[in-house]
Amino acid sequence: MVIFKAFNPNVEVIGQSVLTVVDGMIDKDFAVKILEAHGIFKVKPENWYPQQNWLDAFREISDKIGPLALFSIGKRIPDNAAWPPQINSIENALPSIDIAYHMNHRINDVVMFNFATGEKTEGIGHYTAKKTGEREMQVICENPYPCQFDKGIISAVAEKFKPAGSKVTVFEDESKGCRLRGAQNCLYTVCWSW
Repeated sequence: MVIFKAFNPNVEVIGQSVLTVVDGMIDKDFAVKILEAHGIFKVKPENWYPQQNWLDAFREISDKIGPLALFSIGKRIPDNAAWPPQINSIENALPSIDIAYHMNHRINDVVMFNFATGEKTEGIGHYTAKKTGEREMQVICENPYPCQFDKGIISAVAEKFKPAGSKVTVFEDESKGCRLRGAQNCLYTVCWSW
């Protein structure tokens, strides 16, 4: 799977998500310049922007600053993006990433998550989470976003909804491949313990 390349040129992302680029970087002015260099000007939370432009900004951040900046931006997503209500545990928070992902994207002016039916429109990939142990879950990321951005999202969600007093660890199982090296997806394991 190719990262930094939208699956469909008509996909757009909501401004409140785009603003995480600014929130997640230390140099806010530089973040704004990167967005502007890719056709995203004066970001407003309620406006929509071409996903490919946002992905192009991610590529530049990756090339010029590196993976830690992408991780930092990803960690800001749960605070900035629209999120499903009534999430109260790590077990239902990690699967909700995919719902939030679809809530924050639209195609042909239609949001990709239907609140009335709970259905998701295909065309942007997925974050698939499943429980694999008593205190362990796996998240498969199959989307055009950079790996460290995804790891930041998963880490922030796990931290926010972990059981009280527990410690969370998130690691990528690179033996299953990685999108950076041409794999179809990346696999992250989330563990929590006391």
